[in-house]
Amino acid sequence: MAQKIVQCFKTARISVLALVYITFIGSMLIANDMALLTFLPLGYFVLNETGKHKYMAFTFIMQNIAANLGGMLTPFGNPQNLYLYTKFNIPTDEFVSIMLLPFLLSVALITLCCCVFVKAEPMQVSGESVVLDKKRVAIYLVLFALAIAIVFRGIPYGIGLVIIPAVLLFVDRKALAEVDYGLLLTFVFFFIFSGNMARIAPIREFFSFLLDKNTLLVSTLSCQFISNVPSAILLSQFTQNYSDLLVGVNIGGVGSLIASLASLITFREYVKHNPGQAGRYICLFSLFNFGFLGILLAVMSLI
Repeated sequence: MAQKIVQCFKTARISVLALVYITFIGSMLIANDMALLTFLPLGYFVLNETGKHKYMAFTFIMQNIAANLGGMLTPFGNPQNLYLYTKFNIPTDEFVSIMLLPFLLSVALITLCCCVFVKAEPMQVSGESVVLDKKRVAIYLVLFALAIAIVFRGIPYGIGLVIIPAVLLFVDRKALAEVDYGLLLTFVFFFIFSGNMARIAPIREFFSFLLDKNTLLVSTLSCQFISNVPSAILLSQFTQNYSDLLVGVNIGGVGSLIASLASLITFREYVKHNPGQAGRYICLFSLFNFGFLGILLAVMSLI
């Protein structure tokens, strides 16, 4: 893919746009965290092999923003989406209509940034041949289709829970070993924590009061301190205004470094390839992320 991107688009500006758009689309299909784990290395390969290291931090940051904001359009694009989609039983067409405006605004802002901050410099890469395992690709596509059908409630999740691990056990046992089981347990405990919090009367009254005043603002700010998924799980116990809550915990994924797990994944990946540049990255990250957050929050507050 790195070779094809450079060969097709030829300049740094269009290649960076392609990387960001791929991450955008990937987040809608395989969720924001997985999109970054998949496409951040692709961004590194493209820029490293072509000697365009000066765009590395910017590209990683734009891919991160694209993953967080691109995933907002689909129920399975972000973990908090899947949770809220299920908890409030939101119709799919209504879900998409709620998130369409902030999504389109995000696409426009990211495109503008890439056009302004990346020059149309020529790029070249070596053309070594790469061979894909077509059988394994076909198997993964079938499993992916099964997972999507489960999300859209077309197939009971129990079927996927049996079939997908069973197939991976024979096809790619290593994949099962690399699952972040600690993260899954973290989500379980967040559900338990939020359920208990909702049963404490003073806390229930406090959050209900704040969310009645401005669900969008409270949920967006909450993400900056406890991240977007925990915010969605916690605040959903105190409001039925799922529309503003959904928008808030999605645009709230940009901003601080802890606003989304995806941002921490990006930071870790960048520092791995660029040791000693963590401070510069955080400054640049904060500048772009809070800029996006301010614009999105201002626009959505006026709607």
